[in-house]
Amino acid sequence: MVRVKNFSLLRWISLASLTAAVLLLVIELVSFSRMRSGFAIGTEIAGVPVGGLSLDEAAERLTQAYSMPVELHYGSAVIQVKPAALGFELNLNAMVTAADQQRVSTPFWSSFFNYLFNKMPSSEAVPLVATIDETTLREYLVNEIAARYDQPAGSYQPIPGSINFEAGASGTELNINRSIELVKIALQSPSTRVVNLSVDQVASAKPSLTNLKILLQQIIDVSGYTGITEIYLMDLQTGEEMQLAYQQGTVLEPNIAFSAASTIKIPIMISVYAHSSKPLSADATKLIEDMIEKSENDASDTLMKLFLDPNLAPREVSNDIFSLGYSNTFLGGFFALGSPLIYSPKTPANSRTDVNTDPDRYSQTTPAEIGSMLADIYQCAQTGGGALAAVFPGKISQVDCQMMILYLSRNDQPSLLREGLPNGTQIAHKHGWIKDPTDGYTHNYSDAAIIYTPGGNYVLTVYQYNEQQILYDDANLLFANLSRAVYNYYNLAYQ
Repeated sequence: MVRVKNFSLLRWISLASLTAAVLLLVIELVSFSRMRSGFAIGTEIAGVPVGGLSLDEAAERLTQAYSMPVELHYGSAVIQVKPAALGFELNLNAMVTAADQQRVSTPFWSSFFNYLFNKMPSSEAVPLVATIDETTLREYLVNEIAARYDQPAGSYQPIPGSINFEAGASGTELNINRSIELVKIALQSPSTRVVNLSVDQVASAKPSLTNLKILLQQIIDVSGYTGITEIYLMDLQTGEEMQLAYQQGTVLEPNIAFSAASTIKIPIMISVYAHSSKPLSADATKLIEDMIEKSENDASDTLMKLFLDPNLAPREVSNDIFSLGYSNTFLGGFFALGSPLIYSPKTPANSRTDVNTDPDRYSQTTPAEIGSMLADIYQCAQTGGGALAAVFPGKISQVDCQMMILYLSRNDQPSLLREGLPNGTQIAHKHGWIKDPTDGYTHNYSDAAIIYTPGGNYVLTVYQYNEQQILYDDANLLFANLSRAVYNYYNLAYQ
């Protein structure tokens, strides 16, 4: 009887254990089935944990993470921007579908037994699938950020009483291309949503020509010069021009008629090249050298008589000047004292009644016209084209113009515009001044130059007239200071 009882007890214990095991298995199976309906613990989509979430819940969590505003920092300014405004669009369907395919790719019972033995299924992280419209992003940065927060640099300002400019405050400028890359990184991160935009410091802007005019006026004022000064400047890179006519605090209308003095030898040289066979003879070359480099008047007369016309060469030079489009410049006779006046026309400049420099009846010009002739030579020397090639086709070549500049650069007169330039600066120029035969005083000084500098090449012409005597030292200092101020204007970056 005891054995039967023991057997019955063991049977019930076994049955109870089997029932408990089946019940536990069912519970685990139900729990696993519920868990399998969502994503496995540890699953990540686009860097966002979605373990234990259903497909809809995972999609909602992703949307929340990638819809958070991106915080843009421009200096101390903070701008919150919705991702859509930056061209960002999330592809939820592609990412959730890829994660779900991973989830169901493992057989049910295999996954269940792994679950029973606490073997968590391994899953690969699903990468972000999204698009960023770079055009939209760029437009936002340009129109909403740069346009509002960029700060232009202050321009250089003339320093009163000096020949220099003072730098303004530096500015800031959004580095668009670098900032685009930084914003992209933030848009593609669920957690790092703050961007310190790339901002460049901007140096002071080049002063305007108006500021240069102010500085030149101040230089004339400080010098105490009481006569008339007219300045012409042409930027040989851009063709931009500046004219300033000035006397004792008053800005005058430019294009004043001045005595041309020896600067008229520039168009004489052009005429000789236009009407002489090439290559020039040794005699012509020697006479041009003496006319330009030594400023000899006798050489000028001989050159015109031999290679233009023995009697009417000045008129021929004037005709060439007018052919080039210049109406205020002419040569009325030879240089030798007592030479007859062949031609002395009324011009727009010498017909003015508001200002009078008592210009020489034999030789007149304006700073703008003689400066423009130098620009014509420069353009011809650089490209072989321009006004000289158009007016004298086949007669003046690029090499001819290069030779003209060579002669002008050999003019080693150390004063006036050259005086204000740093040592080694290349200058091709023709200077001039006249002593009045009635009182023996000098009332006119002039210099016309092509100047080559690291910051750009330019033409600069300066003419002065005063009823009173102009002392050479005073004129030289004023010309030098005006020349250096213009040089400084072009070369601020090299100071």
